[in-house]
Amino acid sequence: MKNIKIGFIGAGNMAQAMLKGMLNNSEIESKNIFVYDLNDKLIGELEEKYGVSKCKDQKEVAKSSDIIILAVKPNIYPLVIDTIKNDLDLNKIVVSITPGYSIKELKVYFEKNIKIVRTMPNTPAMVGEGMTAYCVDKSIDENDENVIKSILETFGKVEKVEEKLMDVVVATSGSSPAYVYMFIEALADGAVLGGMPRDKAYIFAAQTVLGAAQMVIKTGIHPGALKDMVCSPGGTTIEAVATLEENGFRSSVIQAMKRCIEKSKKMNLQ
Repeated sequence: MKNIKIGFIGAGNMAQAMLKGMLNNSEIESKNIFVYDLNDKLIGELEEKYGVSKCKDQKEVAKSSDIIILAVKPNIYPLVIDTIKNDLDLNKIVVSITPGYSIKELKVYFEKNIKIVRTMPNTPAMVGEGMTAYCVDKSIDENDENVIKSILETFGKVEKVEEKLMDVVVATSGSSPAYVYMFIEALADGAVLGGMPRDKAYIFAAQTVLGAAQMVIKTGIHPGALKDMVCSPGGTTIEAVATLEENGFRSSVIQAMKRCIEKSKKMNLQ
């Protein structure tokens, strides 16, 4: 994987998170990562900071790379694909990281049997703790898939899913860091209300969320059972849990995810 050439078309937050993860946790050489974005100042900064290869346009990325990651907004996917499709041969792999476009739909835009991998990463990739789902086109062989999986694993955990689940993935891990940050902020606000300095409140809240998540992953115990372990009869925790339920805590999260899934399915229509 050391000599593989990877191209990013688009250098926003998600692309930068993936880029940082790749450089920190793999043998991929920075000079073999090609980046283009409309923001010339931004890619100049990335070139200086990471030593990546700055490209003058999208076509240069497509020509220079073995794997091309389309890290642009869903609404300009058709335009970007139309720009680069003639610069791609059938040995190159295109990685989509956007919701809303199925592999079948992307192939229609490329007008050829290009190799496509559909993924949904999330921004914790920036600290090596991403959660990425992927599904592959039939033209992707085992070797191609192993290479892609190895790259995705440089910035976190990876799971292969059926393509029909990708919109659910968007709500479950793609968008959900935002929900978690809101929860951490709310915990910190509550702590400040109780008299704790805000800097300490964020540390207590964030570390507790991190620790609770690790408990779920490392113990394999059902989240409900872990919750019950904290809730002593007539205690402080069950009082707080009852208040959360009175205010629709779980139903609000579920409804938010439902709306997120619905929005994901419509992203290619905007």
